[in-house]
Amino acid sequence: MTKQEKLNELNQKMAACSRCVLRAGCKQVVPGEGSTSAGIMFIGEGPGKKEDELGRPFVGAAGKFLDEMLEKIGLKREDTYIANVVKCRPLENRDPLPEEAEACWPWLLEQIKIIEPKLIVFLGRHSMNRFFPDEKISEAHGKLLIKDFGLNSGGSPKKQHFFALYHPAAALYNGGMRETLLNDFKKIPKALILAKSRGT
Repeated sequence: MTKQEKLNELNQKMAACSRCVLRAGCKQVVPGEGSTSAGIMFIGEGPGKKEDELGRPFVGAAGKFLDEMLEKIGLKREDTYIANVVKCRPLENRDPLPEEAEACWPWLLEQIKIIEPKLIVFLGRHSMNRFFPDEKISEAHGKLLIKDFGLNSGGSPKKQHFFALYHPAAALYNGGMRETLLNDFKKIPKALILAKSRGT
């Protein structure tokens, strides 16, 4: 099977998922979208109202901001893969509960396994804390994080590179945070080069 076929099959399984209460309260599952050969994978928190309506991640105001930032570093969203920790919209856009994030965790792990991104970029603290529960976004933003994550073809631990950012939605209306996010975002190409050179 090709990567796209594997992802299509996974998306069908996600669409039929009812592991937590979120599925009953949303219009549709929002699995993710982008290139299956993406070097960069963005992971946000969960779908919002617009995403729930369209079935696509980051298509509201935060998504437009993300597109603008991608353009500034010479990329389009089609060059990347964009997903969320939870695949269904939490009611009233509340934060996902730990058990909801846990229910979606196998889906996200499988997406990462199929896409094999060189660099995983966290969009906000919720996605970062799924992987690094003890990190604070105020301290980790703009930094390259590395940890053993799965196994390589030889069966030894595989080092995955991660990069933490403030969430675009939080930065939209906060001038200081917006400037910080823009500056951090510009570091992504260098972080990707480092990740590639270290052979993740």
